[in-house]
Amino acid sequence: MKNISYLLLTLFFFSSCKKQLEESPKFIAAEVFYNTAPEVAAAINAIYGPLREANCMGGLYPAQLEAYGDYIYGRGSYAPLNDYAGLDNTNIIRTGFMWDFFYRSIRNANLVIANAPKGSAINAADVSRYVAEARFMRAFVYFQLVRNWGGLPIRTEANMTEQNTKRSTAADVYQLITDDLAKAETDLPDAPAQPGRPSKWAAKSLLADVYLTTQRYPEATAKANEVITSNKYSLLSVTTAADYDKIYGADVATSSEEIFFLKFSRSGNNQGWQFVTFAHHPASPFLKGIGFFALYTDTVLNSAIKTWDVADLRKSFNLYSFNIGLGANTFLFRKFKDPAAANQFNPGNDYPLYKYSDVLLIYAEAASRVNNGPTALAIERLNMVHRRAYGYGATVVSPVDFVLANYTAQTFLDLVVKERGYETVFEAKRWLDLKRLGTVKQVIQQVKGKVVADKHLLWPIPDSELNHNKGMDRTKDQNPGY
Repeated sequence: MKNISYLLLTLFFFSSCKKQLEESPKFIAAEVFYNTAPEVAAAINAIYGPLREANCMGGLYPAQLEAYGDYIYGRGSYAPLNDYAGLDNTNIIRTGFMWDFFYRSIRNANLVIANAPKGSAINAADVSRYVAEARFMRAFVYFQLVRNWGGLPIRTEANMTEQNTKRSTAADVYQLITDDLAKAETDLPDAPAQPGRPSKWAAKSLLADVYLTTQRYPEATAKANEVITSNKYSLLSVTTAADYDKIYGADVATSSEEIFFLKFSRSGNNQGWQFVTFAHHPASPFLKGIGFFALYTDTVLNSAIKTWDVADLRKSFNLYSFNIGLGANTFLFRKFKDPAAANQFNPGNDYPLYKYSDVLLIYAEAASRVNNGPTALAIERLNMVHRRAYGYGATVVSPVDFVLANYTAQTFLDLVVKERGYETVFEAKRWLDLKRLGTVKQVIQQVKGKVVADKHLLWPIPDSELNHNKGMDRTKDQNPGY
């Protein structure tokens, strides 16, 4: 069993938004705390802590995004999200928690970037490596923020003591992200210091995703190709559906597909990934006695699931039949499961943020967009993922291969998007993909028969920000509809 833990520095964690947005030099003595490599390493670990919280990426964040997807439905307090009419009060509060924890992580990254270079007993190589990791994590967090809230107040090491910060444009946020990642990919190590820490290849993968999102397709193609041709990663062999557990299982420490995963552990208190509990019923064998079953699907009513080929091993791996009182066609999701978890805060699965198949699919889409139609290499890299899903070797021609001559630019794009949807089920990526593609309204109408309101596309700026940041106007700077 993996035993990957992070030292969470509670001295960085604050109870109010105002405190978490302000640096307190008397509380954290920067002149004595950042002097050695172990001290800076501890500060680095504090960047990850807020993200792993149950009210952030440890639970609420992926659950919120998954509930929006075309192939899934929310139950209980997540059911209103499937009306696509904007957030109710419960979910406004939840997204406010996420905002606060994201900015707490950014603040901790800023402290490292500002103070590590001043250390008196740390060598230049360690400073460069730790600052690069902090920049990577800051870029990663801002990438989550900007896609869900749009323009943001930008807080860096240069202005982190300023409470009143104006809202910047989304374009400005993306510029900060790409600037941070350009530095990170240069200074991060070739291999991660340990699983769950970024390498230069993780920075290139994230940068490829950012370029894809911002429609910089030549750059997305190039960065994805750098990762692929590095030969650092490979698709694991799959012959049965259960083989996918070699990637997603609770006891997997790492694999040849892992580029950057947010790590959780069954050992210790509250070190597990609570999101796993959203998938299961307490009576299921996959999370014994635990589970919210807040997210589910229907194999008859939902056309996205109904048309999914039963021969695709990912379908049987991801779905299992369980009547939660909504009929015999109700299915739950078992990609992430941990029968050995002791409680809801204990599942040992990791959050797969970037894996090799993601980069292959980024390349396939971006290269086709640049070429105004699929290339032989783009379709081959799509086929690698597709073959594996049917139990064939990823790099050997198979009976399920897509044929280049059969696709136009649009039909190939549709194919890649469908394949990515199957590959990333329950990874909180589908909704963000539909939004960046501009097809979210069309797809949700087609699959669920629901009209997506414009206000549903962005989350509201929380009161915790507006109450304390006088640089933002409560009316003018709030997202439309809230």
